[in-house]
Amino acid sequence: MSDVRPPLPPYTIETARQKARLAEDAWNSHMPERVALAYTPDSSWRNRSEFLVGRAAIVAFLTRKWEQEHEYRLIKEVWGVHENRIAVRFQYEYHDAQGQWFRAYGNEQWEFDDQGLMRRREASINDVAILEAARKFHWPLGPRPVDHPGLTELGL
Repeated sequence: MSDVRPPLPPYTIETARQKARLAEDAWNSHMPERVALAYTPDSSWRNRSEFLVGRAAIVAFLTRKWEQEHEYRLIKEVWGVHENRIAVRFQYEYHDAQGQWFRAYGNEQWEFDDQGLMRRREASINDVAILEAARKFHWPLGPRPVDHPGLTELGL
């Protein structure tokens, strides 16, 4: 039996924002196993040009991702919501092994089961090289502080 992950569908704009913040906090933990628990055991993903199925594939993907994307910090913002689906836009900053900083711009479409687990995730993402001085996400590694501005407040 799957765990229940509130808030549960059907989503309102407020519960969708809660769900997005929970996802953001989990991804900012850099803990693949923790992140994977928010997805159904057979969750289907498209991340850029990669297609994944299941929690084990999610854990492997995120492990590989965070080995390459150093000092990763992410902000998600709800774009739209309908019943058991949420659309978010997001940006994250990281640097590679050579010290080059990037800002990644993306959109995700999420579909949830009745227990609030994500059964489908589709992500389109583009990376843009930035100067370190252009960074906007400066909080200590881990969840974004409650008082830190979101994407809209940062003008992004």
